[in-house]
Amino acid sequence: MRFKFKTENYKFNQHKKCEFFPCHKTNNEAEFNCLFCYCPLYMLKDKCGGNFKYTNNVKDCSDCLIPHSKGAYEHVMSKMSMVIKIGSEKEE
Repeated sequence: MRFKFKTENYKFNQHKKCEFFPCHKTNNEAEFNCLFCYCPLYMLKDKCGGNFKYTNNVKDCSDCLIPHSKGAYEHVMSKMSMVIKIGSEKEE
């Protein structure tokens, strides 16, 4: 017999004992999500949907809270097909 569970807890993780918590400035520490500590969308450059800038030709995401805010899981998952496509491309 198969059970159907509605789970949402896997979409949020907070690590308050981390030496860097919170790693970005935030107005709502209680909702700061550590699930995507390192953003898996970094490789998408300007298609990530985040608030970033380029500093000395390096993508600077220090002002971006998208992977750490409510709805982060849904946003990241909506872009994963692009990440998979890039990761699947064979280098010549």
